[in-house]
Amino acid sequence: MIFLKYELELTDIIKSDQLLMSILKAVQVLQLNDCWVAAGVIRNKVWDYLHNVHTEINDIDVIYFDEFDSSIGKEKALESKLREIMPDQPWSVKNQARMHIKNKISPYGSSFDGVAHFPETPTAIAVRLNNNHIEILAPYGLTDLFEGIVRPTPPFNQNSELHTIYSNRIRSKNWGSIWSKLTVEFE
Repeated sequence: MIFLKYELELTDIIKSDQLLMSILKAVQVLQLNDCWVAAGVIRNKVWDYLHNVHTEINDIDVIYFDEFDSSIGKEKALESKLREIMPDQPWSVKNQARMHIKNKISPYGSSFDGVAHFPETPTAIAVRLNNNHIEILAPYGLTDLFEGIVRPTPPFNQNSELHTIYSNRIRSKNWGSIWSKLTVEFE
């Protein structure tokens, strides 16, 4: 029941933000398989809302899954296309069919798998437009996002190398200086 409450709240937050809706529409134009806007742009929008602050978008993570063309060149071409649609935005397009290499783990089978391997639970969120409806991908739910809890996702909690990456990332982000109500798990 709480997921539905947070799902409705996230949908309302997104719908009320013209820039975020424009981003979702731009990404939809690409018509990519299993394509989503993910991670920080969504997380930060919710945290801004909960803290009544406004932060600038520092990157727009667009993820998709294409096991037949996992070239970095294709990702760069897609970023260029997005810059044509919405210039001056910090686009970052990543094919989840190759992102497992970064963490030296087994290949992902979908964008869901990719999001499930993001470092923190409130970052492991993705959204997209589908027939003018907002769809939400949240392998670990939305509770941590809305309750300001930052903890490692299971892959980053169960593997010591990945947990070190999580810990270093959390220390470098210094999110508490922007969003003061967060509860951050370091160890």
